[in-house]
Amino acid sequence: MIHKELEFRGIKMEHLGMYFEELGAKQKRDSFPYVFEAEGWRGEILEEKEIAFTQSFKVNSIKIRFYAVSEKLLNETIKHYRYKTTRIGG
Repeated sequence: MIHKELEFRGIKMEHLGMYFEELGAKQKRDSFPYVFEAEGWRGEILEEKEIAFTQSFKVNSIKIRFYAVSEKLLNETIKHYRYKTTRIGG
């Protein structure tokens, strides 16, 4: 399987897990690394840490690794996942 690692900031870990499930994956592990599996691909929530930009401005940072049986499926899965993580300011 091929893989790619991404980092997401400012999104709750529970939501990131929910997005895997919305794409058809089932949660297989409930501690780090959280594992979500679907047909032909898998996602893992590897770690969560806090990043401080200033003394009062802090956000979470979560690393996620995607695996898939083909590069096409990997790119397609990441595209759909990133769509779910898009935040529009206003």
